[in-house]
Amino acid sequence: MIDRNILITGGAGFIGSNYVNFISNNSKSRIINLDKLTYAADLNNIQIDNDIDYVLIEADICDEQIIKEVFLKYDIDTVVHFAAESHVDNSITGPKTFVETNIVGTFNLLQQAYQTWMSSPHEIKPKFKHARFLHISTDEVYGTLGKTGLFTEETPYAPNSPYSASKASSDMLVRSYFHTYGLPVLTTNCSNNYGPRQHDEKLIPTIIRKAINEENIPIYGDGKNIRDWLYVEDHCKGLDLVLHTGKIGETYTVGGKNERENIYIANTICNLLDKMIPRKNNISYKELITFVADRPGHDYRYAIDATKIENELGWSAVENFETGIEKTIRWYLDKYIGNLFVD
Repeated sequence: MIDRNILITGGAGFIGSNYVNFISNNSKSRIINLDKLTYAADLNNIQIDNDIDYVLIEADICDEQIIKEVFLKYDIDTVVHFAAESHVDNSITGPKTFVETNIVGTFNLLQQAYQTWMSSPHEIKPKFKHARFLHISTDEVYGTLGKTGLFTEETPYAPNSPYSASKASSDMLVRSYFHTYGLPVLTTNCSNNYGPRQHDEKLIPTIIRKAINEENIPIYGDGKNIRDWLYVEDHCKGLDLVLHTGKIGETYTVGGKNERENIYIANTICNLLDKMIPRKNNISYKELITFVADRPGHDYRYAIDATKIENELGWSAVENFETGIEKTIRWYLDKYIGNLFVD
């Protein structure tokens, strides 16, 4: 028996596809995956059994009519909203798309959820008493940290890129629909995700790909920028907990407690590659690391305090960076080279 009709936006992307795969094995929900199938999507990311009640819809969240039709046709009672333009470099060269997708697209989903689930402000229809709208966001909305301190749910917003500004705007829209209309929303702000199925343009896949292709590995600035790394499967487990047990209207920050400098990331990957697939010249892949001009407005450090989700919902990250990165490298080597590590 189906317990929910879940609309997952951006379910062919990195985190979205991992979440689709996760809930297909851990729930009895009907999954409606709405994805624009841009360059960042890959249908090969989705690996679910044929007996799962699953529908793929190629569509844009900026299309109001499509969103309305999907809500009505599939009786949507749950939204898990991943769909977003997310690559910071692209937001610097082409910010308009980020405004359209991340802000206008989020508004369309919120407005349709309100019109479908509620009869008036703060009056939810009996049929949708269990409805939920989970909005997945980023720690980048909080700006940058110095050498100390952590982002919490109470940290003031201070976005520094067009990407993070567009996500901050979407967060504010979600907040407003809770306070003004009583829409049953939840928001998560996560740290940098890594793991299988991430797009090649991101840092970790880039390091792996460049290394095995004997190309320079580009690292911005001096490589001292720090991120808190969260293994994507840990994130998916946290999201599912928030969806089912989180308090309506609340925000939860989700982090891996794995702060690492970018240069450490590159060196660690190179060291592991040296063992897994040594270069023909027997010189370390680290000789390929090349420092390049820094990204404009590059935030120095992100780090999350996940105390709230840990204490209130019982979540904790299983993978530390050193265990997660080895699994990640194996997955990408199988993708780029093929079946190196099949048991």
